[in-house]
Amino acid sequence: MTLTETDLQALAQVAADAARQAGRYIATARPETVMHKPDIGSPAAQVVTEVDQRSQDIIVGLLTPTLARYDLALLTEETPDDGVRHTKDYFWCVDPLDGTLPFIEATPGYSVSIALVAHDGTPQIGAIVDPVTGTEYLAIRGQGSFRDGQPWPEPTAPRGDTLSIFGDRSFRDHPRRDEFVRELEALGAELGYRAVTVHTNSAAVMNACHVLEHPPACYFKLRKPEAGGGSLWDFAATACLFHEADAPATDIHGQPLDLNRADGTFMNHRGVCYASSEALARKIQALAAGSAPSA
Repeated sequence: MTLTETDLQALAQVAADAARQAGRYIATARPETVMHKPDIGSPAAQVVTEVDQRSQDIIVGLLTPTLARYDLALLTEETPDDGVRHTKDYFWCVDPLDGTLPFIEATPGYSVSIALVAHDGTPQIGAIVDPVTGTEYLAIRGQGSFRDGQPWPEPTAPRGDTLSIFGDRSFRDHPRRDEFVRELEALGAELGYRAVTVHTNSAAVMNACHVLEHPPACYFKLRKPEAGGGSLWDFAATACLFHEADAPATDIHGQPLDLNRADGTFMNHRGVCYASSEALARKIQALAAGSAPSA
């Protein structure tokens, strides 16, 4: 089954409504109990609250009618992967609360993220809501990207003279952090930027959105042998947003993101690289090829 342009528009509205309702709930919720998942990945990936589950319930309740109507599968962070996504032409990929740790700390950087992904891993829809600001992002493959209902980003928007590097919290304590920051500062100088700033407060989805909000900028996670490095639901929606914004969202080698990975949901096997321009992406990828810290 191939979804038509009209189908995608209808499904995008369902996704946008689900993200909006979940975002409104999260905006007024506070966690009562903090639980921990199995010790896989960074500490930030291990925490979960009842708010995560309630947000997922809101989203799944709104997406469920589309499963039979459009023959879709469903993959969510707080439910085990049943593998059905490999048998369908498309599947929903849901992160009901990306950035549970900043949410617990009541600091910005968390979001709701819903994507529709084709069997070959190409993102078709991305719907994101920042519960802190209420900002809504939406992308539909072949039909554009939008911020609060307006086409975005604007092609003529001015770019700053500071290169912004966005990284996950795990980068703060990496033993080679200082060395890698010096390499990034050298890269910024080579590209003619006045300064380089490193931000490690947000989770994956908002990090990617910040790249488009504050160009020139990039967000990346390097390849590593152990499980982790984010999961499909951390990157699927923003990958669609970047595709429609004509900005690169690839693995750390410049290849398309493996968003329907056959042997799991983690992205550590190939890493990720988001950038505000192709030229910057190529520089980051070349730098990553000669370094091994996990950003």
